[in-house]
Amino acid sequence: MTPQQRLVVAIAVLGSFVAFLDGTVVNVALPAIARELGGGLSTQQWTVDAYLVTLGALILVAGAASDAYGRILVLRIGLIGFGAASLAVAAAPTIELLIAARAVQGIAGAFLVPSSLALITSTMSDPARSRAIGLWTAMTTGAMIVGPLLGGVIVDHASWRWVFLINVLPIGVALWLLTRLDVRDERRAGARIDWWGATLCTAGLGLAVLALIELPTARGTAATPWLWAALAAGVVLFAAFVLRQRAAPHPLLPLDLFRSRTFSAGNLATLFIYAALSLNGFVIAVYLQQGAGLSATLAGLASLPTTILVIALSSRVGVLAGRFGPRLFMTVGPLVMATGCLLLLTVGARFDYWWQILPGMIVLGLGLALTVSPLTSAILGAADPERSGIASAVNNAVARVAGLLSIASLAAITGGALDLTGFHRSVWVTAALLVVGAVVSAIGVRNPPRSADARASDDSPAAL
Repeated sequence: MTPQQRLVVAIAVLGSFVAFLDGTVVNVALPAIARELGGGLSTQQWTVDAYLVTLGALILVAGAASDAYGRILVLRIGLIGFGAASLAVAAAPTIELLIAARAVQGIAGAFLVPSSLALITSTMSDPARSRAIGLWTAMTTGAMIVGPLLGGVIVDHASWRWVFLINVLPIGVALWLLTRLDVRDERRAGARIDWWGATLCTAGLGLAVLALIELPTARGTAATPWLWAALAAGVVLFAAFVLRQRAAPHPLLPLDLFRSRTFSAGNLATLFIYAALSLNGFVIAVYLQQGAGLSATLAGLASLPTTILVIALSSRVGVLAGRFGPRLFMTVGPLVMATGCLLLLTVGARFDYWWQILPGMIVLGLGLALTVSPLTSAILGAADPERSGIASAVNNAVARVAGLLSIASLAAITGGALDLTGFHRSVWVTAALLVVGAVVSAIGVRNPPRSADARASDDSPAAL
């Protein structure tokens, strides 16, 4: 890669890093937040899902804005907004204000991920693009997994409030690097944003999540009929959003993208895989503290082997997927992750990290490294380069909504309590979701045709 291309990768990584880091670093801080500001499992779910609701709903708006008004402009707005919202979360005096600030943080986060990845895909071509996506995947996925470790250290040795202030430095560096970038920001003339569609999507997801979180604890009370009504309204509003996209002149979700079999199957696989990853991350971070009695730091350290494997292997797997196609990796990777999750069933009343958690984390890391980079490459490769922003946004929206729904369903999955029985139930559900993701990938994903240059490279003496 050229120096400017390396600069693009650095900016893209930093821009996505803060959004992915914040999405997971909060998990290990949840018990400390609950102790200081009050609330039980429902409040902990809302602390996570308030961020995911706005992130998942508005990431499509941000993707469309990225293609229409320029990747760099949208990325800069997202960085500034995310920094301001992070300060508000850190200073929140009550749980209600913290949840509200988390929702604002999700709005800003929506502007970071699609614009940063689209900056890579719009400025590079293979093989540099495949390597750049591999690097982006390694670092941003590493941020998702190193978050609990970093958060645990901060919670134990400082305060949970500092967990949300660690974003300031990478945001400042990314804004400075943007001033050194020579890439021109392209804007599409006559572009419009479907704000009605955004409203329908946000309201639909919000009402559905409200019902999923509150119904298990409100069963048999006067609130139950209202919550069922909220769930029904959420489904209707989201269906109205999808129907609107068929006729809207500037749709947030261009349904013609799904004519590509690989794009459709890849996003369906994303739904199951990222639902499993979000559920797994939340449950492990909370159970190891509240159930196994570990400190926040030790609970965060539990994911360190997975982090190391993902960072070490993702870039190389991205290159291999560029040569041999993503289908095999997207099929085998989730199955390996499912195996790692099932190893967590060895967790018992007498807790031992080395035999009950560590083996599963290692296997999970291997599977994750095999999956994430090929998954990203397959979905972006199935869309035209000029639509890379919205293609990235659709995939990220699917991933965020998957996590949103799985965490919102946590009480129903665990039976209302995250004790040992609830932990085991969540493990079974996580493994099942990953197996479904593997099956969808095997059936639906198609490897792109290989270019003559790639075939010649394989036949060269160096390749042999």
